[in-house]
Amino acid sequence: MDFWKKRQKAAAPPAVQLRDGEHHPFGVLDGYVPLRTGEIRLYRAIREGVPVVDAAIYKLIRMVGGVNAVCRDAQAERELQTFLRTVPIGRGQYGINAFVDCYLDSLLTCGRAIGEIVPAAGGRDIAALLCGRAESIDIREGDNPLDFTICGPDERGRIAPLPRQELLVFTPFNPETDSPYGVSLLRSMPFLTDILMKIYHTLGVNWERCGNIRFAVTSKPGEDGRGQAAERSRQLAQEWSAAMQSTKNGSVRDFVAVGDVEIKVIGADSPIMDSEVPVRQILEQVVAKTGIPPFLLGLNWSSTERMSTQQADMLTTEITAIRRTLAPVMERICRLWLRMHGYGCPFEVVWEDINLQDEVEEAKAALYREQARKLKLENDKSEQGE
Repeated sequence: MDFWKKRQKAAAPPAVQLRDGEHHPFGVLDGYVPLRTGEIRLYRAIREGVPVVDAAIYKLIRMVGGVNAVCRDAQAERELQTFLRTVPIGRGQYGINAFVDCYLDSLLTCGRAIGEIVPAAGGRDIAALLCGRAESIDIREGDNPLDFTICGPDERGRIAPLPRQELLVFTPFNPETDSPYGVSLLRSMPFLTDILMKIYHTLGVNWERCGNIRFAVTSKPGEDGRGQAAERSRQLAQEWSAAMQSTKNGSVRDFVAVGDVEIKVIGADSPIMDSEVPVRQILEQVVAKTGIPPFLLGLNWSSTERMSTQQADMLTTEITAIRRTLAPVMERICRLWLRMHGYGCPFEVVWEDINLQDEVEEAKAALYREQARKLKLENDKSEQGE
C-alpha cells in the first residue's frame, strides 16, 4: 500500500509554465479602428512611441522657419514687427514664431489647428495669441460651402457655437471634400507603427530573458549513485552557486563534480531574431510619409549619403506648401492689428529663406552665374563693336 502511494506521488504531473500576455505600452495602436476624422490620441501615441516620427515633425516645424511682415508705411512696419516679436503666446512664450510652432504642431499631428486672437481692454490692441486644443472643437457646416461655425464646450459642457467667431482662426491640413476637419500627417502610420512597436517590445523582452545568461546543470549519476540523487543535486546546486558568486565578486573558482555532469546555457539554442531588415522596411515607409531624407533623422543607411539637389527641391516644395497653408492665418492677424491701430496701408507676410544646400555648392553656383554673366557682357560688347 505504501509503495502504491509513492508511485501515485511520483507520477504527479509537473507544473506548467504559461507565458504572460505581454504587450507594448502603446496599446491604443493595436486596437485602432480607422475613422473619418482620425484619432488624435492615437496620433499622439505614435509620436510618443516612435522617436523618428516625433523628430520628423519637429524638423518640419523648424524648417518652416520664422515669419515677419513688411508694409509700405515705415512706421506701421516698425510697430507691427515689434508686436509680432513681443506678443504673448501663453505659458511664458512670446512672439509670432512661438505661435506658429505650436499652431503647426497641432496642424501636422491632428490634421487641424485652432487659435484665438485675444483683444485688449477697449478693443484697440491685441493682448495675446493663444492656441487651442484641436480635439475640443467641432465644425458645424452651414447652408453653403463657405459658411461654417466653430463649436466648443460651453459652461455646462455642452457643444455650442463659440462666441466671437471673428476672433477665432481655424486651419485644416489637406482637407478632403467630404470632411472639413483636415487630415493628419500620421493618418497612414498606425498599422506600420503597431508592427514596429511589437518588434521593439519583443526585442526588449527577449533581451531581458536571454541577455542575463542562465545555466542548466544536469547530473547523470551512475549505478552507485542512484539512491543519492537528491543529495548530489543539492551539493551540485550549492557548489555551482558558490562558483557563480565568486565570479561575480571578481574571483576565479573552479567547479569540480563527480559523474556525468552537463552544463548548458538556457536559451542558447534559440538565438534572437535579426530585426534589422523588417525594421528598416517599416522605417522606410514612415520616413517616406514625412518627406525628410533619412540621414536628417539619424538613419545612416549609407556611409556616403547626403542631400541631393532633387531631395532639397522636393523638401523645399513641401515646406512652401505648408507655408501657404499658414499664410492666411498670419495675414488675418496682421490685418486685424493694423486696423486696430488705424493703419490702412497694404502689407505682405514674409517668410525666412529656405536654405538646404551646402555653402560650398551655393558659392560654386554663384561663381558660375557671375562667369556666365561676364561672358555674356563680353559677347554683347564684341557684337556691338562689329
